[in-house]
Amino acid sequence: MRILLLLTLLVFARGAAAADWNAAVLSAVRAMPSGGGFSATSEASARLRAAAEVEGGGLRVRPALAPPSYCSAATYLVLLKVVERARSSGALQFDMQPLAPTLQRDGEGVWGRWNANGPGTARLFYELGAGRNFTSWDEARPGDFLKIFWRDAVGSNEFGHSVIYLGMETRDGVEFVHYWSSNKPDGFGEKSVPKSKIARALFSRLERPERLAAASSLPHVDAYLASLLERKSSFAEACKLSGVR
Repeated sequence: MRILLLLTLLVFARGAAAADWNAAVLSAVRAMPSGGGFSATSEASARLRAAAEVEGGGLRVRPALAPPSYCSAATYLVLLKVVERARSSGALQFDMQPLAPTLQRDGEGVWGRWNANGPGTARLFYELGAGRNFTSWDEARPGDFLKIFWRDAVGSNEFGHSVIYLGMETRDGVEFVHYWSSNKPDGFGEKSVPKSKIARALFSRLERPERLAAASSLPHVDAYLASLLERKSSFAEACKLSGVR
């Protein structure tokens, strides 16, 4: 975890207001368990629900209960941990119950949006004004949420990965993207892949987590995200509907 510590210090050193939340994201990543195995099954979803239970207007987030896990569950737990910590410290004050990962289909509620195909995290941040979304690698900072598209496809035929961006590495002249998520086969942990293997990248930066308080006012279902279970979209459409210019 030495890399994460160094990246956290770098984010704090930037001094920007938005960077404080990047540092909070990295701190939450450091607190996550390691390993536990990867599984995209109903059992893993049940474990996610057990790891983030409603308690007294908040959520009791216990990531150790989550494994085996999958990528969107891992990154969502990090978001919940950031909000839980901020709420406990008094930095945020709102009812977290709408954020609970209940049995929701893709595009339904907060967790259903996050877990959807396509730009789930980006659509949620855009709808609530909780942060900005962008595609430039040059703008990326450690602690940004990142949706990786392994091929140039969005929707029913996509192949993607929800991760937290940790930075770039160069090995023998080859650029690698370093990130944290629940990865096959080991589960929670860091991983690096050649940048050339990533077809598309959509970054989401948490800047105004207090806007998550408006989650209960969202339409019950995001029709676009819900449709991606069965139809094909495009990266251009995903970006347009996520406020990326």
